[in-house]
Amino acid sequence: MVTRESVCMRRLGEGKRSREVQFGRFLRNSKVTIEHLIEGWSERTTPAAVGRHVLAIQDTSEINFRTTAERRRGLGEIGKGVGRGVLLHAMLAVDAGNGSCLGLVAGRIWTRKGRVAIPHDQRPLAERESERWVCTGETAKQVLAGAAMVTIISDRESDFYAAWATLPGSNFHLITRVMHDRCLVDGKSLYGACADFACGGTKRIDLPARAPNRPARTATLELRFGQVALRRPRDAFHRHLPTSIPLTLIEVVETGCPKNAEPLHWRLLTTHEVTDGVDAWRIVGWYKHRWIIEQLFRLIKTQGLQLEDSQLETADRLIKLAAIAAHAAVVTLQLLQARDGRSAEPASTSFPDDEVAVLDALNVRLEGKTDLQKNPHPDRSLAWASWIIARLGGWDGYPSSKPPGPITFRHGLEHFRSIIIGWGLRDVCMP
Repeated sequence: MVTRESVCMRRLGEGKRSREVQFGRFLRNSKVTIEHLIEGWSERTTPAAVGRHVLAIQDTSEINFRTTAERRRGLGEIGKGVGRGVLLHAMLAVDAGNGSCLGLVAGRIWTRKGRVAIPHDQRPLAERESERWVCTGETAKQVLAGAAMVTIISDRESDFYAAWATLPGSNFHLITRVMHDRCLVDGKSLYGACADFACGGTKRIDLPARAPNRPARTATLELRFGQVALRRPRDAFHRHLPTSIPLTLIEVVETGCPKNAEPLHWRLLTTHEVTDGVDAWRIVGWYKHRWIIEQLFRLIKTQGLQLEDSQLETADRLIKLAAIAAHAAVVTLQLLQARDGRSAEPASTSFPDDEVAVLDALNVRLEGKTDLQKNPHPDRSLAWASWIIARLGGWDGYPSSKPPGPITFRHGLEHFRSIIIGWGLRDVCMP
């Protein structure tokens, strides 16, 4: 998938019917379970996270597959009931210091079996889809056990009391964007508490483009922060949880926003200790890394693997395909991040040792005689590997040239895989 930048079985099989059939049998095999596929996500992430402060960013994306009334493919409703597909919930590990993607941690992929008649707030957490936020966080404690610190970062859907009450632990923190104006222990509301906080400073940040009608811009932000204590909800489903939870509330408001743009306004809750404006801005900076998981979803869908175009006929196979596609998209994301040389990750983050040896041999042949034609990155780093793959994909290697993009890396990886096959035959005695 990485080399072909596709999930199409025919393309993956390189035009060979036998290969296409093999892939189909693999997805149909009852021993190939979604649980095992997702468990394999973290194989390289666990060692990469050792000793680091890891931002464990989690979010959910809808994968919308084309269906008709006669061909639903076993897919349930998504969105507001106007589409059919699967839901992909993923947690991505990112280095808090430099934003480097370390790999996937855990997640869940499913399709809805039908509409639930019982209202959301009348069901226990175990019977709600929102349980995935807590379950994935608990799995992260095992996968990232070797990390120096873990901070789970998530958007507004994960803002519910049970998550705040159960997930935090020693060196295991949360940063979540606020969805609900909750009641506090002192009788005030969460939103009302923001008005009592003093201004903690201003800062300018660069916002990436989100869509054609939301171009990139520089925003001026005003920050406020203070301590709050959430009061436990009064319904029966929360009685086993603590009566209150102390947290820090940070509010960031954009001032002087352009008339044609929606002003940025974040209310963030965190378990991290915040004593001054420096701490508060650090929390905001960590939360900004949440955008990385949006990039991953784009590589899975419209800007990469085009997963939503798959014509597989059954939901169970589409779910397995989505799990494999998520794993494949991470490799491309890591190479894209490493291309500018700011990443300090080793090449082993994306390539096994035997393939790193091949990259080493290729580097000698691809480098030119002048300094501008040399690989500028540390030996056997991910940035070093990214330079080699980009050169194989047709990039000229000059710093003044346009940086290589996903298509260049796709071509480079496809070429590299062919070289790997030949490398494996180097010691074969031909009759």
